[in-house]
Amino acid sequence: MIGWLKKSNHTQNGSAVRAQLSSILVPVSGADYDEDVVKLGCDLLNSGRSTLYMVYVIEVGRESPIDAVVTFDTERGEQVLRQMEEVADDHRCTVEAQLVQARKAGAAVVREAVDRGVDAIVVGAPRAEVNGAFAPGDYISYLLRYAPCKVIVIRESDDAAVETTNAAPAFRAR
Repeated sequence: MIGWLKKSNHTQNGSAVRAQLSSILVPVSGADYDEDVVKLGCDLLNSGRSTLYMVYVIEVGRESPIDAVVTFDTERGEQVLRQMEEVADDHRCTVEAQLVQARKAGAAVVREAVDRGVDAIVVGAPRAEVNGAFAPGDYISYLLRYAPCKVIVIRESDDAAVETTNAAPAFRAR
């Protein structure tokens, strides 16, 4: 389900012109909606010369050095990236995947977007509500505020949210 997707159509000589996206960053975390996020990212790319960048962020607490060895999380991240690369390959996307360790996932994703000069970030969000209203949380809010490009948020469906209400938050180092 698409939570927020702002389309901007411009007219040129009377015909609608859709914005062309030649590079998209997709942060993945192993969540149920990752596959939908990757598929949408592939669908939004404008040609075979376009690149889908995938990143799995391992958040490392301040009690550990940023380059601390976190074997379990590294193995999990590599597994998730392999699975999502297969999804992208099925959609004929050119993919570059990377595992990143950082203090905060939001800052790491924004840094990757800046470093790679992407046109958009396509990100999944758990269905979280506060007082009956969708609450994007700190991570999504950070991306929306600081990303230098378009941010497209896919919110988890109602059915998936019921199954994962007790799940641990994504991007946490164990």
